[in-house]
Amino acid sequence: MKPETDTAKRAAGEAAATLVESGMRLGLGTGTTTAFAIEAIGRRVREEGLQVVGVPTSFAAERLARQHGVPLVTLDDLGLGDLAPGQSALDLALDGADEVDPALNLIKGRGAAHTREKVVASLATRFVVLIDPSKEVDQLGTTMPVPVEVLPMAEAAVARVLRELGGEPVLRMGQKKDGPVVTDQCFWILDTRFGGILEPEALASRINQIPGVLDHGLFIGLATDVLVGEPDGSVRRMKVEG
Repeated sequence: MKPETDTAKRAAGEAAATLVESGMRLGLGTGTTTAFAIEAIGRRVREEGLQVVGVPTSFAAERLARQHGVPLVTLDDLGLGDLAPGQSALDLALDGADEVDPALNLIKGRGAAHTREKVVASLATRFVVLIDPSKEVDQLGTTMPVPVEVLPMAEAAVARVLRELGGEPVLRMGQKKDGPVVTDQCFWILDTRFGGILEPEALASRINQIPGVLDHGLFIGLATDVLVGEPDGSVRRMKVEG
């Protein structure tokens, strides 16, 4: 990681940690930028006596939170069945993104944790996304593929439909093991390039309808805030255009 990128990510993560208040129930995302937020939250727990609980979105996020002393719970511990209609289970969810467009729609999933991340984000009153400037795009899909999480036996069938939708799916392979990447749900990932997505909401809906798909990395209308860490250590808040 370049020093200026590291500075930008740390700035975004530490800014996000200042949004946390005692008594909050947090969603803790996965990735390098969110790691700085978890580290900063853990420091506040130790130094300020901050009282929070967090729901991790992956095994990696769980290990990091434990390392920094952030208390953890599961979604079952939150008593979802006892919540009033419209009441959120989490106060704040923090996570990174691979792309963010001007409407604050996202592509996520380079860490293969997007399905759990989407569940957690959807349960939060406020979903704050942490990025560096390289993640801002005018149109989703221009720099990153859309990860599609698929049942292994359905990989070929799902890939066929994705090609019919104009995508170019490629099975994500492990870097230090033989065979494909396996998610925490024991599914595979089809990284699918669309070369620019004109109607992300429609595409997200269509992919959801493919038999054998668990979920995908298009996050439409979920982000409430986006904090952009700059190489000089400052932080900028993205606003929805229009």
